[in-house]
Amino acid sequence: MSSAASSADPADLSTLSQLDETTLLDVLSRRFHCDQIYSYIGDILVAVNPFKYLPLYEKSESEKYKSCSKDSLPPHIYAVADRAYRSMLGRLATGPKNQCIVISGESGAGKTESTKLLLRQIMELCKGNSQLERQILQVNPLLEAFGNAQTVMNDNSSRFGKYIQLRFHSTAVKGAKINEYLLEKSRVVHQDEGEKNFHIFYYMFAGISAADQEVYGLLEPKFYRYLNHKYGSDEIIQQWNKKYHEVCNALDMVGFLEQELVDMMTILAGILSLGNILFEPQDTGILKVTEQSKGWLKAAASQFGVEREDLLKCLICTMAVTRGESIQRYHTKQQAEDARDSIAKVAYGRVFGWIVSKINQLLAPKEEMDIVELLEIGILDIFGFENFAVNRYEQMCINLANEQLQYFFNHHIFLMQQDEYRQEGIEWEMITFKDNKPILNLFLAKPLGVFSLLDEQTAFPQATDKTFVDKLNNAFKGNPHFKIGRSHNLVFTIVHYAGKVQYNASGFLEKNRDTIPASIRGLFINSITPLLSVLFAATVSRTGTLMAHQRPKRSQKKEDNFNSTRKQSVGAQFKHSLGVLMEKMFSANPHFIRCVKPNTNKLPDQLDSKVFMDQLRYNGLLETTRIRRDGYSWRPFFDEFVKKYGILLITPNVPLTKESCLAILQTTDLNEWKTGKSRLFFKHWHQDQLAKCIDKLEKAALIIQKSYKRFRCQSKYKVLLAELQNQRRLELERQIEERRQIELEEEIERKKQEMEWKNERPVTPPVPLPRKKKPLPRPRSAAVDKFHQAVQPPVPRPRSKLIEATPFDNSRDNMNTCWLQEQAEKELRINKKRATIRWFKETQARKVVQNGTFPCWFHGVITRRESENLLENQHLGCFLIRVSGSREGYTLTFRGVDRCRHYMIEMQPNGKYVILGEDRAHSSLPDLVEYYKTVGIQPFMEVLTVPCGQKCDSETDYEELKHFLVKIKPQETTDVENGADVSTHDRVHNELSQLFMPPESQLSVQPQVPPVMRRIADRKLQVAALEETRAVNSENWHEDDHQENKRTFPRLYPSIRLAMKEIQQLYEKQGCATQTSIDEEVPDLPPKQVKERHLSLQKK
Repeated sequence: MSSAASSADPADLSTLSQLDETTLLDVLSRRFHCDQIYSYIGDILVAVNPFKYLPLYEKSESEKYKSCSKDSLPPHIYAVADRAYRSMLGRLATGPKNQCIVISGESGAGKTESTKLLLRQIMELCKGNSQLERQILQVNPLLEAFGNAQTVMNDNSSRFGKYIQLRFHSTAVKGAKINEYLLEKSRVVHQDEGEKNFHIFYYMFAGISAADQEVYGLLEPKFYRYLNHKYGSDEIIQQWNKKYHEVCNALDMVGFLEQELVDMMTILAGILSLGNILFEPQDTGILKVTEQSKGWLKAAASQFGVEREDLLKCLICTMAVTRGESIQRYHTKQQAEDARDSIAKVAYGRVFGWIVSKINQLLAPKEEMDIVELLEIGILDIFGFENFAVNRYEQMCINLANEQLQYFFNHHIFLMQQDEYRQEGIEWEMITFKDNKPILNLFLAKPLGVFSLLDEQTAFPQATDKTFVDKLNNAFKGNPHFKIGRSHNLVFTIVHYAGKVQYNASGFLEKNRDTIPASIRGLFINSITPLLSVLFAATVSRTGTLMAHQRPKRSQKKEDNFNSTRKQSVGAQFKHSLGVLMEKMFSANPHFIRCVKPNTNKLPDQLDSKVFMDQLRYNGLLETTRIRRDGYSWRPFFDEFVKKYGILLITPNVPLTKESCLAILQTTDLNEWKTGKSRLFFKHWHQDQLAKCIDKLEKAALIIQKSYKRFRCQSKYKVLLAELQNQRRLELERQIEERRQIELEEEIERKKQEMEWKNERPVTPPVPLPRKKKPLPRPRSAAVDKFHQAVQPPVPRPRSKLIEATPFDNSRDNMNTCWLQEQAEKELRINKKRATIRWFKETQARKVVQNGTFPCWFHGVITRRESENLLENQHLGCFLIRVSGSREGYTLTFRGVDRCRHYMIEMQPNGKYVILGEDRAHSSLPDLVEYYKTVGIQPFMEVLTVPCGQKCDSETDYEELKHFLVKIKPQETTDVENGADVSTHDRVHNELSQLFMPPESQLSVQPQVPPVMRRIADRKLQVAALEETRAVNSENWHEDDHQENKRTFPRLYPSIRLAMKEIQQLYEKQGCATQTSIDEEVPDLPPKQVKERHLSLQKK
């Protein structure tokens, strides 16, 4: 299809002269084949998933849609972001108000990608060179890894819903919050044919090294039952490897600690190990773990940080307290497997909830923002409508959420508008639409709603899934939206707004309860893995959100407290969370994006007319187009309109009346608007036209302000200039008069001297003096000196008004004040520099030193001017890193194409280094330098080449930091292990006491011991694990790199290692061919393990 054919199609479907389903389909189809995937329906955006890359999201396109007019550029999702941002700031029709962007569509329609594009553009609009903006952009890939999975409909399907709240003060973002809804935890233990588990499990195997796999206790993915013993092709594995490193970088960027990451990965490995535990009955009828599963039980217990016997006890039996007596009830094989799977689901769900909670904690607005009112832009990305071959409990909840969103859309687009037309007396022909309110009542009504009946059956211990289906059949047998299943299976059908969906009720009650063995909570709270303890010590709110609190005491008297405090079912939590979400959305100004899927095969450039038309119908896009064409989407009250646009009258104190509104509208060229009893009714394009009028007036005001300020400054300058000229003229006259007086005095003095020299009397006779009056008699007591008269002080002459003080005079007071200010600023600079050096000494010296000296690119605390002088005549890309003298951080300075460039290097709370404005975190400064030698720094994308030399060969730039050079002595590692409970202050003191002067000393190579067993509460486990770790490391890790001592290990790493050895030996004894292939594929195992494996093979 040619682009010329599409150019005749309007970008706004509400302007179509002929409006029916066929025309709508034809226009959208032609635009899709011309790669014009965005179209407007008034102010609603329709986005068609292209299933391919399109050059619509480059930097240049992003710049075009900043403060743009809707009619000036083609439809784009960036325009929706710009409109929401300007509306939030009050620059469009309404004043400053919270906004929400609702993205809807079925699974695979492109909602997740649309969310990422919206976030990126909003961060560009409010860009303030803040690290917070980069952190917010890293949230989406992080949540995708843990909350998305491959389904038959979508390779990156969101298995949870999220509402992202961006919080702003003025134009800058100050924080963010994530609200998550209904994670599909059952996917952890079961996936249907053609589907996969959550992405993070596959990313782990593809991204971590063989040594890290051994650390976490992982084998090949084909061994794990929770992964269906499947993996992926080489090409997909490469993509997963890249994704894993992106996830790790996102965790570092957001601010997760290294110990938290290690604990989290260990828990995920424990979940996989838990899934491989199988049970078999003994002669006594009590279950036991099969011989092949004993290693997996030991591995799972070690990865969870608990005792193996305690974990087994929780799996095979339940403790009940009746009348003060403890009764032990043993499980059947099915009950034990259910307990195993429920532990895995709850553990993964709590890990995911903790990630969201941690993100909210790290991205929350700072405390000083509590005193100001923050505005919000909310972005809703929730799971799309689903209709699979087998639909379970999760699909019912997902489709309920979509029913709520459809009702929200109908309420804003149809119900609210048409009710206001009727109330305000506007002539209007009612547009019929598909109202889904009865379907919502079917789900949510009390006491006879699907979820109410489900909660009722969940509360009865003897109820089953069959009794629940029977209840539904009896309660809704006459409801047109409910169909009774014809077969004897546990099925029922609900007629949704998007079509009929048949649900399989098997497992509904158990999933709604979401129970785990009662003793599991107490067991995991007492885990020596801190993260797992925090996860199970936390409480769950009414909306299902994880609420962490301080760790309780280790003695848990009420072990069954978990089930008793869980008063709400999963369905009740989900209903409440949806209610809270709807409250937020109804209080905000909505913007709608309707995502449409062109085909079900996920192929580019193909549009299935039937699939496409079905979505247009159940989304109500034809009716939406008609109401946007004929209706009035903007309906402000009279007072709101006058407050916003009264400035157009250019008169003060405009009354808030209908007459004022009409007077304002007469100054514009607007047409097709109407007046009601208390409101004005406008088309959707009227907002942009009025915004242009305001912009025009603002530009005129800017010109007036500019002219007035110029005139005022010129007038003030002329007055000051006249005063200065007058002062100069008076000063010149004074100098001339002084010169004349001096010359006259000199002349008199000269003549006097000449007369004295010649001893001559004056030629002219002396003039007789007038006779003096007789002096009055003096008192006798006072002696009179006739020759010495009392010298009177001179009377000061009044200053002339012509030379009064002017602003140009420098008084002594002003000079003193300026001097004091300069001294204060100088002292402040000195104090900042001292604080920076102290920070470097205490936290950075050991990280920067390499082989007993500083790297060649490190230049200590030098100024910006000194660094520029060093790089003045250097080659392109020559660089240096210096310690900032005014803050705790570094500055990267390098020679650019036309000038020296300076980039701030921030150290995050988790110890990672980030260049401000970049989206990658680095574990050390050398890693940062090496990375940017191959990757350009934004926005100029220039790479580093060679380090800059010191400014003096005899004296280095870091001379004042030279005494911080350290030598890590062999006993330091042991001290760190033995002093795990030592305070940070003592540790820093011990490290600083080992500083040395000579930089030429070389580090001695010593066996490295990894720092494990930090803060383990159980002292017996601590001592045992520490001894075992030293023994293992002394044998196998002697040849490791000296950097290995910096990495973090799981708390029970030695036990995990031994358990995995036992599992591997078991597979070797069974002659497992798969295990042999694993040995060939992974040659980078520790040498002792490889040797043992070869010996065992030779013995065979």
